[in-house]
Amino acid sequence: MKIYDVLIIGGGASGFMCASHLKRQLYVGIIDNNEKVVKKLKISGGGKCNITNKYIDVKNFDGDEEFILNVLSKFSRDDLLNFLKQNNIDLELRKNRYYFCKKSSDDIINVLKNKTRHVENILSTTVLEVKKIDEIFNIETSKGILKAKKLIIASGGKSFANLGSSDIGLSIAKSFGMEVKEFQPALVGLTLQPAQSWMKNLSGLSCYVNIKIEDRVIKEEMLFAHKGISGPAILSASLYWKKGNICIDFLPNDNIFELIKGSNKLLSSIIPLPKRLSRAILKALDIQDIECKKINSHLKENLQNIHNYKFAPAGNFGFTKAEVSRGGVVAKELNIDTLESKNIKNLYFIGEVVDVTGELGGYNFQWAFSSGVVCANGIS
Repeated sequence: MKIYDVLIIGGGASGFMCASHLKRQLYVGIIDNNEKVVKKLKISGGGKCNITNKYIDVKNFDGDEEFILNVLSKFSRDDLLNFLKQNNIDLELRKNRYYFCKKSSDDIINVLKNKTRHVENILSTTVLEVKKIDEIFNIETSKGILKAKKLIIASGGKSFANLGSSDIGLSIAKSFGMEVKEFQPALVGLTLQPAQSWMKNLSGLSCYVNIKIEDRVIKEEMLFAHKGISGPAILSASLYWKKGNICIDFLPNDNIFELIKGSNKLLSSIIPLPKRLSRAILKALDIQDIECKKINSHLKENLQNIHNYKFAPAGNFGFTKAEVSRGGVVAKELNIDTLESKNIKNLYFIGEVVDVTGELGGYNFQWAFSSGVVCANGIS
């Protein structure tokens, strides 16, 4: 039976980026349970893929900071942008921070495919179990046994079940005695307690907010939805929320007391938000929609909460709506320079299966590409 030099479980962004940077003389295979590769890259960002962000910082990630910083320094945002430029991929910068493919995510997919023509794609194949016998990994699949000298787990998380996602990567890690954090939905909308049900009545409206959660502030658009609250600000905030309160500033670029000073207008007219939203917020704060000049000290106290609306979400929309999974193989199990298991020689973990999760805005693809290259360079 043939033995691969390197076998990669997972045909996503991290797996293909890794394969594209391995030495070409290596006998490499990629196993994926889909019939096509890099399907998540294909559909993300409305088919244009938010590849990375103008501002990449360890503070934009949930995970071990030293570990994240080391990997990102070895293949940085600038390294990724240079790689894309060298391969003639045109990008567009949105909101002065988000890098998207200018034409289509097919641009980067085709580059990854071209750079891995020598790699054997083993598609529509499900991995069932992995064992290491002597120095060789035996990978039991739905189509038989495969053998490899080195094994890279790039199987992703549990979000996007329709793309064949699973927690096989964690199962493999646990079978080798490695510590993991079970996957949880991340970059996902939040459901509401009865006291915040007023937000559901605003479905379809959005506004720019600042969301304070733990020691972080997320600045982006929030969307009111039938199931709760969503939009970029909420999705990123969900990454850090476990339980307890979050705090929303509905007017981050204004001071409510400066706005109402000396005005004879109704409160809802002076608040620079859609009137339906401003009225709903006033009601939630137990404030009548009266003329600004009639506001007394007690109402001012309540009105201050338009900058400081605290509440505890009930939960989240679940894996079916999650962009990514939080959790994975914990950093202390992996070599910080190669992403190889410290205890199991020639076993590597990259991408979303590692306990590193980025905010919305290209951070998770940056992590996928960076970890893939660092692993490939460690092997090569």
